Amino acid sequence: MAVVGLVFAGSTVRVAEGITIAGVDVGGLTETEARALLERRAAPAARAPIVFTVGEQRFAIRAATIGVEPDWSAALATALREGSGFAPVRGYKRLQSRFLGTDIVPPARVYTAALEYKLGKIAEAVDRRHVEAKLVRRGLAVAVVPGQVGRTLERKAAADTIVRALAGLERGKPVALPVVVDPIDVTTADLAPAAKQARVALSAPVRLVYGETRWKLPRWRLAELIELPSGSSTRLSIGGKQADAWFARLRKRVNRAPADARFATSSGAISIVPSKPGLAVEAQATAAAILAAAVSPSNRTAQLVVGTSEPKLTTADARGLGIERRLGTYTTSNAGTYNRITNLRRAIELLSGALVAPGGTFSFNDRVGPRTVERGFLPAPVIIRDEYEEDVGGGVSQVATTVFNAAWESGVKVAERNPHSLYISRYQLGRDATVNFPDLDLKFVNDTPKWILVAASWDGGGITVSLYGGGPERRVVSGEGTMKVTGPARLRKTPDPTLEVGTEVVDEEGSEARATSVTRTVYDASGSVLHDETWNTSYRGEYRIVRVGTKPKPAPKPKPKDPPTTTAPTTTAPTTTAPTTTASEDPPVTTLP
Repeated sequence: MAVVGLVFAGSTVRVAEGITIAGVDVGGLTETEARALLERRAAPAARAPIVFTVGEQRFAIRAATIGVEPDWSAALATALREGSGFAPVRGYKRLQSRFLGTDIVPPARVYTAALEYKLGKIAEAVDRRHVEAKLVRRGLAVAVVPGQVGRTLERKAAADTIVRALAGLERGKPVALPVVVDPIDVTTADLAPAAKQARVALSAPVRLVYGETRWKLPRWRLAELIELPSGSSTRLSIGGKQADAWFARLRKRVNRAPADARFATSSGAISIVPSKPGLAVEAQATAAAILAAAVSPSNRTAQLVVGTSEPKLTTADARGLGIERRLGTYTTSNAGTYNRITNLRRAIELLSGALVAPGGTFSFNDRVGPRTVERGFLPAPVIIRDEYEEDVGGGVSQVATTVFNAAWESGVKVAERNPHSLYISRYQLGRDATVNFPDLDLKFVNDTPKWILVAASWDGGGITVSLYGGGPERRVVSGEGTMKVTGPARLRKTPDPTLEVGTEVVDEEGSEARATSVTRTVYDASGSVLHDETWNTSYRGEYRIVRVGTKPKPAPKPKPKDPPTTTAPTTTAPTTTAPTTTASEDPPVTTLP
C-alpha cells in the first residue's frame, strides 16, 4: 500500500489528475498553466449572457452587468490542496481524484447593489399574488371564474443561483430561478354551493312583507342587492353601495322618528301630550330575511324587520318633572317692520319648549342661538352704540324683555339682565332687557324644587312668554318706578353745504338722559321674603341732530350812480333791507323698533 501511494504521489506543483475548476480539466497542470487556461476560457464567457428562466419568462444577464468576477487564485489553491500531503497519503488522495473526479466551484465577487437591482426587476415581472376563484354575474346569469396560483421569487436562493452560474464558464443552457408558490384558498369547488344559490336567487322575484304592505323585489333588483363572494368568502350576502342606497330609500318610507312627550298650554292650564315610540328598519335582520327567501326555491317571501326607538322624553318622564301650573306670564305687542316681526316669531319658535332643571340656569343666548340669515333671521333696526341701525336679528331684544318680565312675574331669581341704552316707551318702565349674541345675555335660575317649562307663542297682536312649574306658590309685589331726567339731549351738528352760513335746521329733537328704579319683592307661601330687589336703570339720551349751513352768503349788489342833472335835487328815502328768517323743519316722526 505504501508503494502504491508513492507511485501515484506525483508532483506537488501540479494539480492532481481528475480535478476540474468550473468544469475545466486542470489535472496535471501547474498553477501557472491552469491559471492561463482558466483566464483564456473565462474571457469569452464573461461577454456571453446566461438566460435565467421563471416559467415562460426569460431574463438574460451578463457577468459584467452585475460585476461577477471569479476568484481563480482561490480556486487553484483549493485544487492544489486536494493533491497535497506526505507522499503515500498524497498518492491515495490523487488516486481518489483520478477515479472519482472533483469539480471546484470558484468563489466570486459581485457588485451587491447591481445584483439587488436586477433581482428587484425580475421580482416585479415574476411576483404575483394568487387570485381566488370567484363568481361573476353577467346580466342575470352567474358564472364561476377559476382561481390562479401565485408565485414569489425566492430572492436569496435566486441570488446564489445567478452568481454561481455567472461565475462558471458554461453558457448556452438556461438556468431556472427558484420561486415560492402562493396557492389559492378558494377553488371552483368551494364556490359551487354559492353558485347554485345565486342562480336560484336570481331565478324569480321575492316579496317583502310588513303588515298589510307588500314590496316586490324583481330579479334585477335582487341582482343589485345580492353581493357575490369575493376574496376568501364563499357565501352570498346582501350588501354593497346599491344595497345601501335601497335600504336608505326603504327607511325613508318606513322609519318614523319617536315623538317626545310635550306640554300643551291653554289659558294658563297645562297638560301632557303623550310620547310615541318611533319605528326603524333593522337592516341587518331584514337583509338576512331577504337572502333566505331569495335562495329558497319555494318560499320566496321575506318579513321586513322593524324595531322601535324610544323618545328622549317619555310620558312618564314628563309627569315626573312636576310641572303643574303657570308660574307667571307676560305679553308684548307687535311693533316695527315685517322683518322685525319675523325675527320675533323666529326667536319665539326657538325659545318655546325649553326645560330648566331645579337649580339650573336658563340662558337666552344658549337657547335661541346665533341670529343669522341661515337660521331664519332678517335685517331689522337695532340699537348699536346708542343709535338705531340695521342688523340681522333686530327686534330679538323684545323677546328677551318678554322673557325677563315672565321670570319677574314668576318670582324666580334673575341672574343676568342688561337694559337698553336708550329708553323705549312701549316697555314697562325699568323692566326692559336687551341681548346680543354672544356677549349680552339674559339668564334666570330655577330656584324652585320642580322643573320649569318656558312656553312661548305669537299671534297677530304680539308675543307671549309663560313659565310653568310646580312647588310651593310664590307671591310677587312690584314697585312702580318714576322717570327722572339726568341730563340734556346730546347735540350732534352736521355741516350742510346747501344751507347758508348762520342757518341751522333741526332734523331730530333728541331726548334727555333719564334714570329710574323699580323694586320686586318675592314672598313664599308662608309670607317669608325670598327676594327683595331694587333694579336701577339709566338711559342715555338720543342725539339732537342739527344741520348747520356752510354755504357762503351772496355778496350785496352795489348801489347805482346818480346821473348828472341841472334841476333841483330830489330827496330819496333810504332803502331798508328786511332781516333773514331761519326756517326750522318739524322733526320727523320716528317709529321705534
